[in-house]
Amino acid sequence: MEKTIALHKQKPKFESIAPNFGHSFTYKKYEEGNENKFTSWHYHPELELVYINGGTGKRQIGSHVSYFGDGDLILIGSNLPHCGFTDRLTGNKSETVIQMKPDFLGNDFFEIPEMKNIQKLFDIAKGGVAFGGKTKKKVGEKMEVLEYQTDFQRLLSILNILNELSASDEFKVLNAEGFSIQTEIKDNDRINVVFNFVKTNFKEHISLDEIADLVSMTVPSFSRYFKKITNKTFVQFVNEYRLVHASKLLAEQTMSITEVCFESGFNNFSHFNKSFKVFTGQNPSEYRNQLKAVLR
Repeated sequence: MEKTIALHKQKPKFESIAPNFGHSFTYKKYEEGNENKFTSWHYHPELELVYINGGTGKRQIGSHVSYFGDGDLILIGSNLPHCGFTDRLTGNKSETVIQMKPDFLGNDFFEIPEMKNIQKLFDIAKGGVAFGGKTKKKVGEKMEVLEYQTDFQRLLSILNILNELSASDEFKVLNAEGFSIQTEIKDNDRINVVFNFVKTNFKEHISLDEIADLVSMTVPSFSRYFKKITNKTFVQFVNEYRLVHASKLLAEQTMSITEVCFESGFNNFSHFNKSFKVFTGQNPSEYRNQLKAVLR
């Protein structure tokens, strides 16, 4: 009962993004003393390109949850729900965000032949995209330089950045093809309630009866609905969320592996070890030792 009350106080949020007068896109840079406060589960019609300079943290985009290390470069499609990526524990130097509507340069601009690759990029971004390798570093640097440019220079730079991303093969699509949260506002609201509930209560047991009742569905109907929307079972999604949280604790905290297990919502150490190895390819000790070796 307490969990349900807590959730209703934390309703899913639609983020309204209004560029400054005379601008067709939004550019923001967050640094120490000026952190990004919008970290809750939210969505907006604008595409969002985020560069996190250094640090480690958690991605939650659509039904995908994963852990990133040494910064990140992420492109999020229109109306694709996501959480913020940084907090006071992330350890990043800065976070640069560009937000623009798919038609921010006019209804037909991206239909011209020269823009076909960027149009494809926007289509891929419907599932959320994480870029790595040289692309992450090079594009990240270009995004940070925007701070010193005029409005017109920024516009040209953003087009250049989008073009570079469209030509890169150093990327991973985070949600499977057919992911459809962004297509129905009704589904958006319902799945937002589910994801917000998991985000708040993943350390506790969450029964299918409880979560189905929360969105006024029967258990069979909810199970079919959740699988259709996310291509995962609800139990699989909750376990992945817990395992990503465990990955973050192993990297950032000095607590024992047993403590990490229970702090991540698992109540069986053997099950935690097996699940973690299936999820990451390593047991928790190997995962932590490899991170220590990389960071030396």
